[in-house]
Amino acid sequence: MTFSRILITLFSVFAISNAYSQFIIDAELRPRFEYRHGYKTLFPDNADAASFVSQRTRLNFSYKTEKLHFYLSPQDVRVWGDVPQLNVADNNGISLHQAWAEFLLIPHVNLKLGRQEIVYDDHRIFGNVGWAQQGRSHDAAIAKFNSENLKLHLGAAYNQDGEALTGNTLYTKTYKNLHYVWLQQKWQQHAVSFLFLNNGLQFIDELDETNNKTRYSQTTGVHLVTQFKNFKLASNLYYQFGKDVANNDLSAYLLSIDANYKATTNLNLGLGGEIQSGNDFGAPLNGKNNAFTPLYGTNHKFNGFMDYFYVGNHLNNVGLVNFYGKTKYNINKKVNLNLALHQFYAAAEIEGETSKNLGFETDFVTSVKLNQFVNLQAGYSQFFASAGIEAVKNNFDKNTNNWGWLMITIDPVLFTWEQPKL
Repeated sequence: MTFSRILITLFSVFAISNAYSQFIIDAELRPRFEYRHGYKTLFPDNADAASFVSQRTRLNFSYKTEKLHFYLSPQDVRVWGDVPQLNVADNNGISLHQAWAEFLLIPHVNLKLGRQEIVYDDHRIFGNVGWAQQGRSHDAAIAKFNSENLKLHLGAAYNQDGEALTGNTLYTKTYKNLHYVWLQQKWQQHAVSFLFLNNGLQFIDELDETNNKTRYSQTTGVHLVTQFKNFKLASNLYYQFGKDVANNDLSAYLLSIDANYKATTNLNLGLGGEIQSGNDFGAPLNGKNNAFTPLYGTNHKFNGFMDYFYVGNHLNNVGLVNFYGKTKYNINKKVNLNLALHQFYAAAEIEGETSKNLGFETDFVTSVKLNQFVNLQAGYSQFFASAGIEAVKNNFDKNTNNWGWLMITIDPVLFTWEQPKL
């Protein structure tokens, strides 16, 4: 019996008790070559550029009925050559990117449990970080009320290192727990989303473990979208308060506006700006922290592709002001060109008389769809440093900072089976 016949037989059994069911297996293979010469931070003297090929491989299983959706996504993330040819075991091995079930509780109300991506609005506070080969997922429970124009989600997560007999200190580098409310109302041309997030981080006292505590910050705000014909305007307004993990009083904000105009069938133009508050001289002072943290968002999307800000760096620092312009041109249905320009400034004082100018970045990306399941992308970025970013990064070597990459994504649908409604 062939593999396909086995699957059909198996899911025919499920179909007996379900008016509708669907089973899909799809895959993703995504190797990416990168050349790094000043990526994430200014390039130092007496160093060589880095070059490597990373790869993400995923196999996704989706089983869906009218009252249940089960999803499984194991993945392997590696760098070519990080294990020998005759390897006994991989460095990382297979991991679970997602493993969740969502089921109907009562009409319009679902409960989603397990390891899952959490994505809301434009990915600013919650995103899946799709650019990173490993991606981001959470172990969480989410209750969802969904109607045609109104959505209300209540989410919660609680993390621990393992099954312990005593104690609750979390040593894994993640949050201890979180709780959030997300509410979205849509109209014909407008949408408003509200988010309140209570985020708990584990504080560890290395001298006295009885002082280990969870310290909570709160992030609240709105995401606004309005669209008229070829013009779309979006804005974020968020405020953070409570305590940071070092027990400083937190008071910080993020404000942004993004305008997009479809000039022609093939040409899209964008213009916008964002400010994330920061600390004068790059650190909390006198128990006060005024630096905004975008938490679990897809930061690679917002502040330049070279990731100088908020991608594992620039936290609790001088903040950021980002003015940008973007353009996308579709040569045809298979080929497009993208260009983004960013001018960065510090939102707070740096040091002495140092200018707040944090540099200028150009990002160029082209995408070519080779066929239904194969997409080729290439990008080149260059960062033009300034005295301000040299002070923030503590590098005054004045080297060229650039980054290039080439990525191919292969994502075929391997198997599809569907039992239609009777």
